[in-house]
Amino acid sequence: MNEIIEGFFKAFQLILSLDPEVLNITLLSLRVSGTAVILGSIVGLPSGALLGLYDFKGKQLVVNFVNTMMGLPPVVVGLFVFLLLSRSGPLGLLDLLYTPLAMIIAQFILATPIITGITMAAVSSIDRTVRETAISLGATEGQLIWTVLKETRMSMLSGIIVAFGRVISEVGAIMIVGGNIRWYTRALTTAIVLETRRGEFALAIALGLILILLAFIINMMLTYLQRKGERIY
Repeated sequence: MNEIIEGFFKAFQLILSLDPEVLNITLLSLRVSGTAVILGSIVGLPSGALLGLYDFKGKQLVVNFVNTMMGLPPVVVGLFVFLLLSRSGPLGLLDLLYTPLAMIIAQFILATPIITGITMAAVSSIDRTVRETAISLGATEGQLIWTVLKETRMSMLSGIIVAFGRVISEVGAIMIVGGNIRWYTRALTTAIVLETRRGEFALAIALGLILILLAFIINMMLTYLQRKGERIY
């Protein structure tokens, strides 16, 4: 019991003193996950909007693929990216394995389907009168898409936040492709696993508290967006 109390005491010391290793790990996690979600939004938002707005041959197959990818286990993504970037893989010459960029690629694959799926569901649920009114007023295809996106902006923001929460808390994919290298590819989750195995509970607890704080902030943002959306509609 004393060891646990001492671990928490040292953990708070590490956080409050802005320990360089704790700071490096936290900033790397935010940079990797933030970049992955931004790139995922660039791809996922328009893709989800198009899937929600238009019907085409083979759409159900694409929708099923997106839904499957939304629940894809991170270790499977890590394995796929590892094989892709390994020396014997098709992109091995780029020498990206065990780098932050490899971690971004893995998290991008995890984040994009979530953003796409939530956007698609939000756009599909929009009242048809909104689309019909826009068309009757002479809106172009681009203006129609923009109108629908404005109507679903709260849901899309929620999708982005959910995707960020998903990728920053995952461990399997980034551990496989990043290698958990100290001062280079060690993220919050992978560092917690390593330090727990080593018995360095103070550092593990400090990183765990930071992860819990980030989860709390993400949950608060989601709650705020949901309430704001309810007031709008």
